[in-house]
Amino acid sequence: MGLIRILPPGLVNRIAAGECIERPASVVKELVENALDAGAARIDVTVEAGGRDLIRVADDGCGMDADDLRLCLTPHATSKIIQDDDLFNIHTMGFRGEALPSIASVSRVRVASCPPGAETGHTIEIDAGRVGEIVAAPSIPGTTVEVRDLFHCVPARRRFLRTNQTEMGHITEQLARIALAHPEIGFTLTHGKRTSHRLPAAADRRKRIADFYGPELAEVLLPISRDSGGVRVDGLVAPPAESRGSSKWEYLFVNGRYIRDRFVSHAVKEAYRSLIDPGSYPVAFLFITIDPGQIDVNVHPTKVEVRWKDSNFVHGQVLAALRDKFLQTNLDRPYRVPQSREDDVYRDRVRDAMVDFFTRSGSAVVSAERSAPTRQLAAREAMSPERETPTAASESSASDALDSTERPADPYQKPRPAIQIHNTYLVVETDQGVMIIDQHALHERVLYEQFRRRMTDRPLESQRLLIPETVRVAPDRIEALEAHADSLARLGIELRAAGPQSVALYAFPSLLERVNPAVFVRELLDLLSDAGARPEPDTLLHELLDMMACKAAVKAGDPLTPDEIESLLAARVDSQRSSNCPHGRPTTLHLTLRDLERQFKRR
Repeated sequence: MGLIRILPPGLVNRIAAGECIERPASVVKELVENALDAGAARIDVTVEAGGRDLIRVADDGCGMDADDLRLCLTPHATSKIIQDDDLFNIHTMGFRGEALPSIASVSRVRVASCPPGAETGHTIEIDAGRVGEIVAAPSIPGTTVEVRDLFHCVPARRRFLRTNQTEMGHITEQLARIALAHPEIGFTLTHGKRTSHRLPAAADRRKRIADFYGPELAEVLLPISRDSGGVRVDGLVAPPAESRGSSKWEYLFVNGRYIRDRFVSHAVKEAYRSLIDPGSYPVAFLFITIDPGQIDVNVHPTKVEVRWKDSNFVHGQVLAALRDKFLQTNLDRPYRVPQSREDDVYRDRVRDAMVDFFTRSGSAVVSAERSAPTRQLAAREAMSPERETPTAASESSASDALDSTERPADPYQKPRPAIQIHNTYLVVETDQGVMIIDQHALHERVLYEQFRRRMTDRPLESQRLLIPETVRVAPDRIEALEAHADSLARLGIELRAAGPQSVALYAFPSLLERVNPAVFVRELLDLLSDAGARPEPDTLLHELLDMMACKAAVKAGDPLTPDEIESLLAARVDSQRSSNCPHGRPTTLHLTLRDLERQFKRR
């Protein structure tokens, strides 16, 4: 007897389910896309226990009669393609007839359907592939699919599901991708007894973006449009100043289908090149309309990739649409004028917090003679001229704060006078010439080292908020929050999920008082989401501390007082690897007298 055998239909369907049904969000995607293909004007999604216990999708589409109802649960039964050529002229969201049979092979499914105008509807149930009888049902136009106990017959898959909040985040993200592409359709999303989204039909994509990602983002988006050579590019893109810390803020749709594509992503990246920092990513919602014969959507089980007939032309159209818009738009970041003296008070409070932090860290010697300590920038008061070396007490205190292998070798000397130019660079005379310092890069390194040393034995100090601040985030960021809760606690950040697309901030690091908490939290979760579930601990900690230091440091363009300049230069002495910021950029350039003499032709 041979070794090759035909697999039973139930096992074949479970294999297919493994390809296209990864988690509850995958079920929602397949069922909602079926509803769109049925011509629905309204789609209601109901979920219980993050999709484990129940996923119900109800639509008011064309419905099915009894014969079609039975066939819809048969593998590769579809009304959307008939012959080979149809695969290259796809106008529908689904077409392979795999979704319902695959879902039914790993759950308990009930389908009720009725064509508009029919006297009666019908329903059918199927449990892990075992099909029941068709029975009469009320004549409610449209189709309702209920999926219960997902993966109950595949326990290993069910154990891999995450918390209800995490799974709900993925469901919300899937619905967002579909709702953004189809604003003409009304949607509701209910989890348990709470309706999280109620989206009436609208012609404005900007409104849909606001519903999911907040009006603050939606209001600043720039509209783009270009139609040439059979490729139409429409969209809403953020100005460079609104860039984010993750590439997941790029949403691309082709003929109403969400996809990921390296050619279009490269075009977007090129359009923003030199406009945003290398480590930042643009926010873009792009909608491409193209002749279905010019693309192949049948290259991935979940249909999230396409193959272009002329990828270079599509790349060029996207790039041109973005560049044309940027050339016509003033992209300068608006300057926000302080509204009251409260802003000055807030700045002074920040300075106080910084002085207090560095003083208590053991690396600062603060002089009582300073008339305005709130104006001090960083770690350390300048010592009096006659005291060029630390006392034994301060040396002992410093040894507690520094690793033994990283103790600064140079004795402290009061910095020479320095000047600030262009509110960005500090110029200091040295014995050998001059040095030019990038104030942001140096302050970032100083803060990074202080954060790192402080975290060796306890979490960073934080300030509890009297009223927790709710922050809207991308739906799939909730999983990152849960996966990295321990790391956040070490940083003095207390965050909790507050819904499928929001988090509540209860505590925030004291030294980040000058940072906008909502912006910081969004970028932090973007970073953690890109890091994945199990990054290298040291690498992740470096990235988190680097981000915190970058946000808390003075920026290019910030004017500094003489006291602040002096304090920053003093802190430079105690900082390890002060020649580079945590990103690797240089903090200091040295020009020797010989260099200057050569430039002025003295040699």
